Amino acid sequence: MKLKFELKYTDKNTMARLGEISYNGKIYPTPMFMPVGTNATVKTLSVEEIEAVGSGIILSNTYHLWLRPGEDIIAEAGGLHKFMNYKGPILTDSGGFQVFSLAKPKDITEEGVKFKNHLNGDALLLTPEKSIEIQQKLGSDIMMSFDECVKWPSTHEYMEQSVERTLRWAKRGKFVKKDNDQLLFGIVQGGEYADIRKHCAEELVKMNFDGYSIGGTSVGETKPTMYKMVEYSTKYLPEDKLRYLMGVGDPIDLIENVMRGVDLFDCVSPTRLARHGHAYTKYGKINIKNNKYKTDFTKLDECDCYTCKNYTKAYIRHLIVANETLGARLLSIHNIYYLHHLMAQIRENIKNGTMEEFKKQFIEDYYGKDIK
Repeated sequence: MKLKFELKYTDKNTMARLGEISYNGKIYPTPMFMPVGTNATVKTLSVEEIEAVGSGIILSNTYHLWLRPGEDIIAEAGGLHKFMNYKGPILTDSGGFQVFSLAKPKDITEEGVKFKNHLNGDALLLTPEKSIEIQQKLGSDIMMSFDECVKWPSTHEYMEQSVERTLRWAKRGKFVKKDNDQLLFGIVQGGEYADIRKHCAEELVKMNFDGYSIGGTSVGETKPTMYKMVEYSTKYLPEDKLRYLMGVGDPIDLIENVMRGVDLFDCVSPTRLARHGHAYTKYGKINIKNNKYKTDFTKLDECDCYTCKNYTKAYIRHLIVANETLGARLLSIHNIYYLHHLMAQIRENIKNGTMEEFKKQFIEDYYGKDIK
């Protein structure tokens, strides 16, 4: 079934939006955080746990699945949904971020990007057409155009050239896309340059993509710079289509960028932090390995997740210190639940017109108090 988006409400005081995604007979509210399942799995968690924690759309990674097990095997299995037994919507990235982290500048050409397989060293070429072909075989509900993910900072001159190539690549990818139920998003690039972001967004809108992503953030820039990048992009995107900010998951960034008109977010941070013993709480991020939690028999946070209902800080600390997988699993469940709950609070405050007050209180709680 084709995923559909309907914009329901836009806040008069900010650019924050409320919407609904309908898919397979279910409604998923936006703004939404999307957990990342790089290798067709959200690390340490089962599909049932991901569903129980309240996830809607989840991500998988085109580059990694192309290399292992291969898009043909996943297609033979019936696509990603059947392969990983997930009934909700799935989004795949283009593979570009991983490819550009492996490629050298001289290997970026009009044709595509040459790089070495990080698993076995084989020479590979990823093109806009190949990226779409792989994603179509994976069978995701939302596909990404192949774009150049440019390092920060970059010169205005290089960014102009890069964006023109990204626009040509977007057109090539869209041209080869089959007429099916998969959606294809264009990706707005342009670094911190307002004029280039505007140009990129407007040219992508002319191509009439199914939705639009904002790329080139979370690559080392300051938070104020990120927020400007987003503002320079969303103001030129159509009201009736989804807007997705790629690779952003810090709680304050979710709040700030919702207020700049973003609907969808993804990041590996909740599970990556969990594997290193970190947990989100109302009063900031904690490191459970800290010695003060050794005999702390309270729950991680005032929340209703499975972890907080059943386990204490002292026990989770023991698991993490002992390198037991269950510790990472319990923290992953909590961290993803935390972000989903935060998004629910954001939606409620958009509805009530109280986003500014909510942000102020969040900052006071999260950054301004010591954790007991």
